[in-house]
Amino acid sequence: MTTFLLIRHGESMANTEKRFAGHWDIPLSPLGQEQAETTAKHIAATYAVDAVYASDLQRAYRTGKAVADRMHVPIIADKALREICAGDWEQQSFDDLQIRFADSYAVWLTDIGNAQCDNGESVADLQSRFLAALRRIANENDGKTVVIATHATPIRALQCHCAQQPLSEMHNIPWATNASITTVTCENGAFKLIAPPDDSHLGNARTVLPANV
Repeated sequence: MTTFLLIRHGESMANTEKRFAGHWDIPLSPLGQEQAETTAKHIAATYAVDAVYASDLQRAYRTGKAVADRMHVPIIADKALREICAGDWEQQSFDDLQIRFADSYAVWLTDIGNAQCDNGESVADLQSRFLAALRRIANENDGKTVVIATHATPIRALQCHCAQQPLSEMHNIPWATNASITTVTCENGAFKLIAPPDDSHLGNARTVLPANV
């Protein structure tokens, strides 16, 4: 069995600008850097971590590297841990998405599990990609505790899978907040949610996504 500590990246500049990032490689905000360090400090004080894997997008990689540096373990960048490829939505403000892509973005807001970004990935494709990556990493790290620094949509899709719910029910699962920690185990390819996203260690530095995401 492998234990995963999934961290959603700290607040990014796209978060502060209220823009859809997707594969847009935008850095952490100053607050996001602080959140990453706070989460790394909390993990180091609470867990024995064997390895860190991170999305290669810098907002997630920087979040994971804070843990790796503090705990003196390797960090491995993995493109399969990226956020959804948002195609034409990337870099667009959430307000503009509701106007420019009214129909497809309405599905994202109301039935996210069945959504597809214009000229980008579907949530179903993202979920398949992310679960396959986690199973591969679990096979490489049996019996270990591994930090996964990733993004909001993969964590939400994983929680839906852990709940044994179809993607049509994913809209009932809240977004993970910035620099929160979600604990999941993987044994023989099967996932179990141990603890939902927890950001209590952040105190007043907690940040959330706006309602129109």
